[in-house]
Amino acid sequence: MNLYEHTIIARQDTSPSEIKQLTEKYSKIVEKNKGEVVKTENWGLLNLSYLIKKNKKGSYIHFKIKGEGNVIDELEKNESIDKKLLRYLTVRVKKFDLENNYFSKKEDLEKKDNI
Repeated sequence: MNLYEHTIIARQDTSPSEIKQLTEKYSKIVEKNKGEVVKTENWGLLNLSYLIKKNKKGSYIHFKIKGEGNVIDELEKNESIDKKLLRYLTVRVKKFDLENNYFSKKEDLEKKDNI
């Protein structure tokens, strides 16, 4: 099985409930194609480097996925027709970094350090 890190960027006007629905929708697509979502991270609303479809910001969702190549093909096919998404990116990795959450807020990191 291959390991993938998959990130999608939703439009800035997408509500938190719609973000949750997107996460569930794409997780189900992975599971339907005999893949496994190891971890899902919601990175929140972040600034884009440049305007994409007249949006300055986007809501980032990051998946760590185990599966074969057909899982990613099916995911990207569905994402290319989804009007709520601005961009998506899939990267094949050798191993997952499950300890670090690079986009957590500073307060969360300080709480973690004090424990």
